[in-house]
Amino acid sequence: MVAQPGRTRDAAGRNAPRGNVAGIGLEKLSYRGRRFPGFVKRFSFAVLVSLSGIYACATSAADETEARAFFEKKIRPVLVENCFECHAEGAKKIGGKLRLDTAEGLRKGGESGTPMVPGNPEESLLVQSLRWEFDLEMPPEKPLSPAVIQDFVTWIRMGAQDPRESTPAVSPPPDANTIAELAKTHWSFQPVANPEAPIVDDENWPRDPLDRFVLAGMEKAELAPTSDAPPGVLLRRLFFDLTGLPPTASQVADFAEEYERDGQEAVARWVDDLLASPQFGERWARHWLDVARYGESNGNDGLSRNPSFPHAWRYRDYVIDAFNRDVPYDRFLIEQVAGDLLPAENDAQRDRQLVATGFLALGAKPAKAMNNNFEMDVVDDQINVVGAGIMGLSVACARCHDHKHDPIPTRDYYALAGIFKSTETMWGVAANEALTAPATDLHVLKAAAKVPPPKGWKETVLVIESNTGKPKPPPKPKWEPGTPLAMGVRDKKETADCQINLKGESKQLGDKVPRGFLSACSLPGDAIKVNPKASGRRELAEWLTRPEHPLTARVMVNRIWLHLFGQAIVGTPDDFGVYGDRPTHPELLDHLATRFVAEGWSMKRLIRTIVLSRVYQLDSAADLRMVEADPGNVWLARHLRRRLEAESLRDSMLAASGQLDLAPAQGSLIRHRDILVNLAGNLHEPSRHRSVYLCMLRNSPPPSLSAFDLPDATTVLGKRSSTVLPTQSLYLINSPFAVEQSLAFAGDLLKTDPAREQDRARAEAAVRRALGREPQSGEAERGLAMIRAIEPELATKFSDVEECRLHAWAAFCQGLMATNEFRYVD
Repeated sequence: MVAQPGRTRDAAGRNAPRGNVAGIGLEKLSYRGRRFPGFVKRFSFAVLVSLSGIYACATSAADETEARAFFEKKIRPVLVENCFECHAEGAKKIGGKLRLDTAEGLRKGGESGTPMVPGNPEESLLVQSLRWEFDLEMPPEKPLSPAVIQDFVTWIRMGAQDPRESTPAVSPPPDANTIAELAKTHWSFQPVANPEAPIVDDENWPRDPLDRFVLAGMEKAELAPTSDAPPGVLLRRLFFDLTGLPPTASQVADFAEEYERDGQEAVARWVDDLLASPQFGERWARHWLDVARYGESNGNDGLSRNPSFPHAWRYRDYVIDAFNRDVPYDRFLIEQVAGDLLPAENDAQRDRQLVATGFLALGAKPAKAMNNNFEMDVVDDQINVVGAGIMGLSVACARCHDHKHDPIPTRDYYALAGIFKSTETMWGVAANEALTAPATDLHVLKAAAKVPPPKGWKETVLVIESNTGKPKPPPKPKWEPGTPLAMGVRDKKETADCQINLKGESKQLGDKVPRGFLSACSLPGDAIKVNPKASGRRELAEWLTRPEHPLTARVMVNRIWLHLFGQAIVGTPDDFGVYGDRPTHPELLDHLATRFVAEGWSMKRLIRTIVLSRVYQLDSAADLRMVEADPGNVWLARHLRRRLEAESLRDSMLAASGQLDLAPAQGSLIRHRDILVNLAGNLHEPSRHRSVYLCMLRNSPPPSLSAFDLPDATTVLGKRSSTVLPTQSLYLINSPFAVEQSLAFAGDLLKTDPAREQDRARAEAAVRRALGREPQSGEAERGLAMIRAIEPELATKFSDVEECRLHAWAAFCQGLMATNEFRYVD
């Protein structure tokens, strides 16, 4: 069976008309908590999802990868270090007949019963034992730190996924020879090649050399590319991919006319305009902020305290500005790792470089109380954001022992740890809550201090007292009130190499390791040595950005490809190690990495190259036989339909309602609040600005974004989950934000000429605003039929005729914003 023209794949993989919600028409309308059953016949862009929830819960591969990563990083090491002596194969006696070295053993339990209730940590014996409750005390010698216990709570609440095999793998840590062999043979540690573009059968199809690499793979798999995307589909894709915003109907019409006349020259003009717009930086900064685990509060420290980071927003603005100015990626990294150590021509440049080092200070920190490892936990977070974020390697897994599967010995971990242990990390006073984190200094910004802040502007002035929840004056400041401050790092006055922490314990010290880098990535003629009188961050930054580095460019071009195609060349963008995915197109990856470096590490230039390619501009509609032959679209013979991320969905709703304010927001809601977020209640306020400017508090995300897979900002995340859940349908129906935007949308439609004679034109205008295209035959009529059907029901609630009319039109507008066509991009 062949998919009909104009049809595509819906979120569940079925064929459905563009604009339809999984092919389901409006049978029942739920509006503001009320039901309006059965009045409206099925119409093509089908509307609100009923409260019963038509979506099946689905866990994507990205969810499983994230859950596996959490277990591997947070849970397995604790089990190995603290439990296996008594609860694993090889123990002298299996304590309580409980095996913890296999997934089956952990699920089955021992003499005391099942240790876990997935999704319910409070009822789980494992958590009770770790908390030393009800005479259950594990480990018996001393309790684990509250932060570690909280990790188990989080893991069980997530569903307690355990990726281990039923039979424990006997895999002793790799010896030096094994590590050296892996470094020589694993693909990601090999030098980046510069392969020649392959010869293809259809020489007329490629527009760019990268097209040849893709087409060669298709031809080898006996596939042919689908047709090019129609102009309207292509422009909508370009707008969302480059700016995160939809085009207007008039822009779509103008582009279609230019495309008909000028073809690819028209595409290039529009692409250049989009790349030059300030909205480009706002869109692409958000991708990097996921990698940088950006948050404006610490998150739960294990003791339920969540201090704010009132100066984190400056790092956000730095990233937006860097993408808009097209700061070369190598310079972008150098500034974030060692900006405080670089020369500056003026105070403004100096400020930017200091703010950039917030990259290393933003991480979520465990409680300092009863935690001898606090300083090394901070270092571990910094090693992880550099390792996974920049190099795509889980270097932090070598903290307690040689990495189990990647060529990263423990000595390499502590070579890097010495660099960051010689670095002072500055996050501020942490709400003056010493049990969470000791107060630190902050960077003082000179150029920013010379600017008349906006009227009503305040910097940090408020601290909440934890035991009462009442405000108290902040501690005596080191600065004059109102001084511009920033999180970041700087070298300690005394720097030194780090000793190996045996089993990851700071009190159990082994050999001292000279500061340095990863031995598996040793570069030809590598002569970068750490200055013994400095931390070594500048040398680390230089090493990371050497053109010959095998990982840095590969990882970033893979991230860019992921955001433009919805699928990466390496499917695990944060893991290029042995357990990560192999590249589907290894020669294409190296071709892009080589071009990226040769063209000055320009992110805009690489993005422009990709979006002007033939493969990027393919349609998402495809012959069903093609889809069945390659259901995962490994060979890129079509484009993937993708759901909008949380930020783009919210911004699109604001744009449709006419409420979107494109001006950059000033600062943050908490720029003047050094507080414990957990005691402050709901801090979020309505905003018309773009979503990137909303206050991103850990454990308290913006309500208008939280339903759609917003990351928790506790670790590096290069690829977001994309779930389909009933709660998302409920959000689009009942959330205050969705209702407010639908009322604003309807009010704007009615204010010009509210006469009923204009209703048809009004309905057509609503379709244009929401979906960016001309209404199809019958759509306006069916929309009006819906409005007329629910007006009698609304009349029983609203005595004012105009108010009743407003809410009826709001239901129609809300329906448009709930359609697949609005929420997905082809």
